[in-house]
Amino acid sequence: MNIIRMEFENPAGESLLGLLEMPDREEQVKGFALYAHCFTCGKDNPAAVRISRALAARGIAVLRFDFTGLGDSGGDFASSDFSSNIEDLVCAAKALEARYQAPRLLIGHSLGGAAVLAAATRLDSIRAVATIAAPATAAHVVRLFENDSARIREQGRGKVVLSGGEFEIESGFLDDIERHSSTDTIADLDAALLVLHSPLDTIVSIDEAASIYQAALHPKSFISLDDADHLLTRAEDAEYAAALIACWSDRYLVSAAGGRPAEKPEKPEAPEAPETADGEVLITELDRRFQRGMYANGHFVRADEPPAYGGSNLGPTPYDLLLMSLGACTSMTLRMYANRRHMPLEDLQIRLRHERVHAEDCVDCEDGLERITRRISLSGELDAQQREKLLGIADRCPVHRTLQGKLRIVTELVDG
Repeated sequence: MNIIRMEFENPAGESLLGLLEMPDREEQVKGFALYAHCFTCGKDNPAAVRISRALAARGIAVLRFDFTGLGDSGGDFASSDFSSNIEDLVCAAKALEARYQAPRLLIGHSLGGAAVLAAATRLDSIRAVATIAAPATAAHVVRLFENDSARIREQGRGKVVLSGGEFEIESGFLDDIERHSSTDTIADLDAALLVLHSPLDTIVSIDEAASIYQAALHPKSFISLDDADHLLTRAEDAEYAAALIACWSDRYLVSAAGGRPAEKPEKPEAPEAPETADGEVLITELDRRFQRGMYANGHFVRADEPPAYGGSNLGPTPYDLLLMSLGACTSMTLRMYANRRHMPLEDLQIRLRHERVHAEDCVDCEDGLERITRRISLSGELDAQQREKLLGIADRCPVHRTLQGKLRIVTELVDG
């Protein structure tokens, strides 16, 4: 394999150093990947080296680099934070694109996993993301020095012991971590996701992997790393993780023809809408897999399934459309009510998620099998009473009442 030294700058103009692990010959390269190491570890961490080289041997060129203030990179680690790690990843991706090709795959180990989940939403080239022993949010890292947090906030800066080494961090690091304590951004991930985690990990619980998986949309996969430790210190564990990532990511890096990096399929032009009767919806086949054309009142919507299920991901899934219907109706109902009552509602956003849950997790469900979670955000100078009233109105939207009412579906077979 070829190892190429790469140097690029972070947003502050400080030099970051990385090593690009390349296959022997350029024509063997299937695609490029970016590797984010664990918190305070560096690019020369054994797991980072082993995984990068194992992937390069399988045709995936991998850039591993030191975050600001670590290893051979410039800058002050104490002045860095989780947001700066994300910026470093974006800069590394741009450096790869400028010199070779934009990365299609992001790999993150431990806190680096949380960083790649956040960075992926800012990189249009990313088709696949793999996390290894990663927490669901950056806030998890505070547990590593929980007893020192109060002292650091009081003094503005302080030393902590992590992975056998002593590091200095500032109170701004703690503030920044708090701003990255939500899993909401994982749902915005426009890439396939692979979650690798050991059930015996004593640093980051496997419950964190479950949180990542539950927050993400399909296509997503989870694979257990069995008895591996958090840092994958055994060579065979790193090799196993690399083999899984290489096999899984292949379909997202290489197209069926010519071995070029796979691009997102372009949506075909909408077919001419056939006539439908008032109140009627027409569904037609657009291919012999899962693409469907949906027509109503002269409007067209395309439905599909993600590649993991044999689709082309050219439209929302049936469950996505169900949530969209409920969400749109809820939003319209709230706006209509607020306007009629002259409430100062400036804007509203609604996020919905459909889950299959265990009975013990769903005390409000009769059988505990399925649940739709609807999260409503209201903007404006609304008082507590108005907000409470709007929350109650949400349950009175027509689609909500239809879904929870005594709905009967009648199916008939007709000719032609």
